[in-house]
Amino acid sequence: MRDTYHDELDSISTALVEMAHQVGSAMSRATTALLDADLALAEMVISNDDAVDARYRDIEARAFDLLARQQPVAGDLRILVTSLRMVADLERMGDNAAHVAKIARRRYPASAVPAPLRSTVLQMGNAAAEIVAKTGSVIASRNLDMAAELEKDDDVMDELHRQLFHSILDDAWAAGVEAAIDVTLVGRYYERFADHAVSVARRVVYLVTGERVIVT
Repeated sequence: MRDTYHDELDSISTALVEMAHQVGSAMSRATTALLDADLALAEMVISNDDAVDARYRDIEARAFDLLARQQPVAGDLRILVTSLRMVADLERMGDNAAHVAKIARRRYPASAVPAPLRSTVLQMGNAAAEIVAKTGSVIASRNLDMAAELEKDDDVMDELHRQLFHSILDDAWAAGVEAAIDVTLVGRYYERFADHAVSVARRVVYLVTGERVIVT
């Protein structure tokens, strides 16, 4: 019976890793849809968000079921409580990918990103892909050094986010108000995607050490 219980605990961790891959794929596709004005790909990301939400509900239900049936304590309780928080972060990452795709859909057949900012947005998409891949590895390995690296990776995303704002506020900006709004939203979605990944990493630190990361 205890072997089955621990198998169920392990399966929740595995499902979290799979969900990280799922939302990472969603954001990569959303980036392509945004830059290439690919309506079909944007629609795919938006519709596939239902699958992300379904996985979220499944993991949540399994965690609550184990809490009710097994009444875990100590480390096992920490695993389940932390898993519930991580899955919520991952679900929000999926939402951010869908939001990027919705901007791509709204501006089709044009690209929502003005030509001078395409490179920056592409870098944000690449940074998001690297961050979420590392997030999945952190969940699977519980590697604290890798978890700490995500804080630095997030700094890269924050700097790219600042670059977008500087471009929009520059006197040379000529793309208009509508494009400025689109780019502002896009930047925010990438920035929040990375923030949720960092939150997952911090929860892994708590899972392993029992100590919360204090942000100063």
